Amino acid sequence: MRIEPRQLPATLPFLGDLPPLLTRLYAARGVQSEAELDKSLARLIPFQQLKGIDAAVDLLVTALEQRQRILIVGDFDADGATASTVGVLGLRLLGAAHVDYLVPNRFEYGYGLTPEIVEVALTREPQLLITVDNGISSVEGVAAAKRAGLKVLITDHHLPGDELPQADALVNPNQPGCEFPSKALAGVGVIFYVLMALRARLRSLGWYESRPQPNIGELLDLVALGSVADVVPLDANNRILVHQGLERIRAGRARPGIKAILEVAKRDAARITSTDLGFIVGPRLNAAGRLDDMSLGIECLLTADANMAREMAAQLDGMNQDRKSIEQGMQREALAQLKDLPVESMPFGLCLFDPEWHQGVIGILASRMKERYFRPTIAFADAGDGLLKGSGRSVQGFHIRDALSVVAAQHPNLIAKYGGHAMAAGLTLPQENFALFAEAFDAEVRRQLREEDLTGRMLSDGTLAVEEFHLELARALRHAGPWGQHFPEPLFHGVFQLVEQRVVGERHLKVVLKSECGSVKLDGIAFGIDRDIWPNPTIQWVELAYKLDVNEFRGNETVQLMIAHIEPR
Repeated sequence: MRIEPRQLPATLPFLGDLPPLLTRLYAARGVQSEAELDKSLARLIPFQQLKGIDAAVDLLVTALEQRQRILIVGDFDADGATASTVGVLGLRLLGAAHVDYLVPNRFEYGYGLTPEIVEVALTREPQLLITVDNGISSVEGVAAAKRAGLKVLITDHHLPGDELPQADALVNPNQPGCEFPSKALAGVGVIFYVLMALRARLRSLGWYESRPQPNIGELLDLVALGSVADVVPLDANNRILVHQGLERIRAGRARPGIKAILEVAKRDAARITSTDLGFIVGPRLNAAGRLDDMSLGIECLLTADANMAREMAAQLDGMNQDRKSIEQGMQREALAQLKDLPVESMPFGLCLFDPEWHQGVIGILASRMKERYFRPTIAFADAGDGLLKGSGRSVQGFHIRDALSVVAAQHPNLIAKYGGHAMAAGLTLPQENFALFAEAFDAEVRRQLREEDLTGRMLSDGTLAVEEFHLELARALRHAGPWGQHFPEPLFHGVFQLVEQRVVGERHLKVVLKSECGSVKLDGIAFGIDRDIWPNPTIQWVELAYKLDVNEFRGNETVQLMIAHIEPR
């Protein structure tokens, strides 16, 4: 692991009266003007810039006027769950008479609006189908829905394939010809934008002359959760959505389901950050879709009953514990596959498979292996009928979905289907093709990346002076975000004297440190350490990459270093 300085622009921008450290942090993350730090809703990119938005609103206005039955078809991850919830609640707020949802069970139907899911949908007798967080690749599914006489509105954010589905309306900032400046909206962000456009149209039609105008801002806690959990880039527009959602949660105005998940995780809603949404709430919500059926997660978010929310949150928490146990076993098996392979002989692109692995957890396994070996990784599980299902995670500089496109073009019929983003992708292929695919994927990674790209690196915002280890700065950094993908939380580095060290839990290292000059004593914690190295009383000096955080214990707040990397000096 290399710790490298984060690059700064040649000239720092003027960002108002911010402290110099915050100016430097923002500038290193591409902020060029004070306006980009304005997180008010008025700064959101106008919905009018989304291609297809007028056609989408036309469909929805007709559906509301004619009291049509609307069915939302979602995805089985946190983005899909929050998008489904936002769609249902938002359309009800705006006056829809009949709104329901359907989320495919990943083990029975797989992803997206497939012809098989259309058959299930038809049993609900809908007149309008709306996809959220899926649909851009559902050419056959949309065709099946149209043959059945349904209107179809697709809202999605995934990259399109060569052929677009023939839906009645399609809203996706990544579709060809869409000039919406932010291509980073999550699926939940796209449906929220559609609701904003619908409310504006209804207002112009006089719907609210005799009734109160609904506040769809009530849904921003869900938008924030889905956006962070889906790890979309937090550009200026997404930072507004996430900030506004976090403010609702901190003010105690979150959905009962989000409150309940925070309670079961023993997190104070008034103090949460975007990191808590990504690492605390998101995994518990995702656990339902990974192990069973995401309907439980959606129902938890939909309910207005606090007691029911608590019961469902407890179930989600139990599922998450089961997911962790399954994941740990899969990690051990993956490491066993690689333990006798020298690093110099390891593929540049890792493909791992075990017939007993759980389909719902392979994405997490791929992420863990990618973080350990610093190379694009795809983990596969048996999907039945002679097929394997794969979930891939990538490293900076390697667009994994585009790489799959190259492999598919070079080797026709090798991959049954695929899709995804730059950093994450999914695919299905015949089990007999696994070895050939692994070879082709490795070749494509080798074509794009060099060996030095696979050593892993952390970008540091520099060192902190002794006088900067204080609560005021730690609090300021906590709320200066929201931090997330492509707008990372500040990371610092330095050399410290190791005064005390002990393991807590199974693999967490608690330490007491002294600054290099020995004048300040600090607490720190490193999660998931290597038990073959730590604790080690012979190590007296360490180099750290860390985040400055606030630790609260029994009402007292102290500075704590959240250690991202530790190595002996």
